[in-house]
Amino acid sequence: MKTMSKIQTAATGLAVLMALSACGAAATQDPQSSNTADISAGIQPDAKAVSLLPQSYKDKGELTVAMDLHYPPTTFLAEDNQTPIGLNPDIARLIAKKLDLKLKFEDTKFDTIVPGIDGGRYDFTATTMSKTEERLEVLDMIDYFKAGSSVAVAAGNPLNLSMETLCGKNIAVTAGSTGQLKRLPALSEQTCTSKGQPAINAVTLPNVQEALTQLHSKRIDGILYDTTALGWAAKQQPDSFTLLGRVNVGSSDVTAIGVKKGSPLTPALQAAIQSVLETPEYKKSLETWGLESGAITDAKLN
Repeated sequence: MKTMSKIQTAATGLAVLMALSACGAAATQDPQSSNTADISAGIQPDAKAVSLLPQSYKDKGELTVAMDLHYPPTTFLAEDNQTPIGLNPDIARLIAKKLDLKLKFEDTKFDTIVPGIDGGRYDFTATTMSKTEERLEVLDMIDYFKAGSSVAVAAGNPLNLSMETLCGKNIAVTAGSTGQLKRLPALSEQTCTSKGQPAINAVTLPNVQEALTQLHSKRIDGILYDTTALGWAAKQQPDSFTLLGRVNVGSSDVTAIGVKKGSPLTPALQAAIQSVLETPEYKKSLETWGLESGAITDAKLN
């Protein structure tokens, strides 16, 4: 089965890096990574959601969704290196069908998504984004999934680390993530600085691929990242790293769709998402990507 040459170059033989890359070893090991079927194919529009849709969107006939397409199993590219797949693309397609609109994907770096929505470049995002006070100042956020973060260390945990002994250690987080902004600072305060220990040293990196490369080469001591993605990588490449445990401080583990605060699109999106949560396709998508435990039933507007 084919892998993409640019991924081969970037990976330099690092198996776990390829497990989390858009079209690398994960794609060659899991048949889902070559499945480009549209889960929304049989979905009919939701009359209530469509009735709430502003006329300008009906006239345009299309929604633009921003995603960072490099985070299996929630958001990545299929083996063809073109088709967005994962939970979030599934959800976005289902939302668009409920609104009787076409969908346009924009592959966007995570830390530029919120400014892009606030600036009007994208209509919404479905990218495993947690709710924070800062985001809620500029976004309306609608719940659709429960995720969370965990800490990973080198395979076998050679430093014998625990969630309580990360003080002074170099722990990678991705730029603009809830891990960087909320969870790692809260963990550091709870387990280290409040007890007179040195703070956890946050090493901010552009993406998880770079973090895993640095973990493998021992330039960092661990990674704080989405539990879903780390679980996926561990399944694809057993014994590539060790999970210490979940980080349950600093932010809610419920993720939400983001749309510009006060947008006329918000009521229609909320109705569409609630309709999606009630479909068999929502549960099917969760099962496909091994995320059944993340199911929720209420598309709460925050």
